[in-house]
Amino acid sequence: MSLPHQIVWGSLYLGICFLVEILLLVWCTLILRSFASKYEQSSPTLQAGGLISIALFFIVLAHTIQVWVWAIAWVTDGTLMDWNTALYFSLVTYTTLGYGDIVLGPELRIFASFSAVAGLLAFGLSTAYLVALMSMVFEKQLRPDD
Repeated sequence: MSLPHQIVWGSLYLGICFLVEILLLVWCTLILRSFASKYEQSSPTLQAGGLISIALFFIVLAHTIQVWVWAIAWVTDGTLMDWNTALYFSLVTYTTLGYGDIVLGPELRIFASFSAVAGLLAFGLSTAYLVALMSMVFEKQLRPDD
């Protein structure tokens, strides 16, 4: 794949990953609101644990889907022949772990780098989401009763 093709396709897959992350976090927010209103009178432990558990479920789901998006790219274009290798390579690249036991040729290095960029940005967004959620949860729990 030529450099311009790698940039275009990498950007497209990066956009798909952004869309997945945003849609799942918005869906998560809607479910969190519903959960919070439904369990408003429950114990603070149940409220906090439930909210954080729901958020973690959606965050893990978002990252899992994104790893699968990249694995599908590797298998459908014939770069990696089996799903096990494609998922492994996608996960190692997406998390920027990069063991180096599977290395692509120069014709796909830039495209593969987009997977690492997607992971970095998604982990950053997920972390910010969790920090905001936990700040709200603990602020509510630590606020003196009025």
